[in-house]
Amino acid sequence: MAEWWRDAVIYQIYPRSFQDSDGDGLGDLKGITQRLDHVAGLGVDAIWLSPIFTSPMKDMGYDVSDYTDIDPLFGTLADFDALVARAHELGLKVIIDQVISHSSDKHPWFAESRQSRDNPRADWYVWADPNPDGTPPNNWPSVFGGPAWEWEPRRRQYYLHNFLIEQPDLNMHNPAVQDALLETMRFWLERGVDGFRLDTVNYYFHDAELRDNPPNPDHTGPETYGFQQHVHSKNRPENIGFLKRMRALTDEYDARMMVGEVGDGGQTAIDIMAEYTTGSDRLHMCYSFEMLSPDFTAAHFRRCIEGVQKGAPDGHSCWSFSNHDVIRHVTRWQDHAGNPDALARQAAAMLLSFPGTICLYQGEELGQTETELVYEELTDPPALRFWPEVKGRDGCRTPMAWDADAPNAGFSTANPWLPVKAAQAGRAVSIQQADNDSVLAAYRATLSFRKSQTPLRMGQTEFLGLPEPILAFRRIHDGEALTCVFNLSQTPRQLTVTGGASLSGPTHASLSEDRLDLPANGFAWLSGAIDLQA
Repeated sequence: MAEWWRDAVIYQIYPRSFQDSDGDGLGDLKGITQRLDHVAGLGVDAIWLSPIFTSPMKDMGYDVSDYTDIDPLFGTLADFDALVARAHELGLKVIIDQVISHSSDKHPWFAESRQSRDNPRADWYVWADPNPDGTPPNNWPSVFGGPAWEWEPRRRQYYLHNFLIEQPDLNMHNPAVQDALLETMRFWLERGVDGFRLDTVNYYFHDAELRDNPPNPDHTGPETYGFQQHVHSKNRPENIGFLKRMRALTDEYDARMMVGEVGDGGQTAIDIMAEYTTGSDRLHMCYSFEMLSPDFTAAHFRRCIEGVQKGAPDGHSCWSFSNHDVIRHVTRWQDHAGNPDALARQAAAMLLSFPGTICLYQGEELGQTETELVYEELTDPPALRFWPEVKGRDGCRTPMAWDADAPNAGFSTANPWLPVKAAQAGRAVSIQQADNDSVLAAYRATLSFRKSQTPLRMGQTEFLGLPEPILAFRRIHDGEALTCVFNLSQTPRQLTVTGGASLSGPTHASLSEDRLDLPANGFAWLSGAIDLQA
């Protein structure tokens, strides 16, 4: 199916933490291949692999030093080919992370570029002269703290790094850079990958005039990055032209797709998602951090979905509640539920009812919670620099829990790179596998229900104007309607139903004549042309 991605559920795998096959404490490609039956058994359609390319691992693989090889920590190209083959046997598509806004400072391109101002790759990265007093050329900050500029004495210039000093930004204004990056993508398309997840897709271009960013008067957070409105260091209009080149490349192959990560929040993120997916010559879809935030209200979820629908009626969105960069949602939203399992089940029901493509993060199907770590256990650069105000991303990256009775919950026979603690081991697959009331069983049931319901997969979306904390919307396809209702609170709620409704799917609610009773974090799917009133 050429547009398999339109109603797909994608399962994100963080390779370092999925399964260790060789006893070195790090997950690898062979380990992933060994565990693909679990993923396929959930009922998802694709896997997304976080970076597996050759890297010094300053940012856990998001600093690439070779775009066309596998890091030895994870295996070999042959291991990758075997993984793709097994995934395809199981009916799973394979999506890989592409980190092309920046490379590692150990990439041969940068090693050459930094040598002088007149070598063949001198302008492959973003270089700028200092101000007369030797300071950086403008006020742009790094996401990871400090200025976004680092001095290179050989060139007597600064280079731009939006993230770590070891992650210099590529100069996308140079057509030769674009050509080279597109060829690295072609390499993986030829190996049979089905799509790309594009890291920080709105960071590709910078303002060629290097103008200062204006201040952001609304910033109150602990990090310095939020003190500016980043109108010149990212979100540039030139990005659209390169997205079109990328789309033209993937369109040369059958049934391939691209999903872009928009590294922004608020209305800006929604607007960018719409802009980047409108029409048929840009990205197939985008996602932002909007649903990866602490916000847990009906108004918030409605604003996110309607924002993209109104901004790009012919565009396409991808939604997720957790990933490798944020606190796991069962922990993030715990104040809105008395029971983490009830919240996990509701989150699955809600997310899998949303329009567009859906992403699940490994362990989400277990109701996995954030791991509490001490400073000595950390590996994440922002956490190491700004602890304790910034907790970092290690807590959501700890290893997958497979077998509660095995060392390190079955992840590795060696001491793992991040610890497996008792709270996470207590949610292992082995404990939930045969329990029909487990979170794992709820995910399998909800995924199966979604697959059976064309309105949930392909239908139009109409929101109902019910007061907080009720989120309600209809999904409609070819005259068939399914009404989705969620109580986003710990307090039971009652709604009046008119129109001859009946419950569908693995509902957590009760229906008696014209009354729908929603318990704490309850949810329901109702068949038929009905109406609801608070």
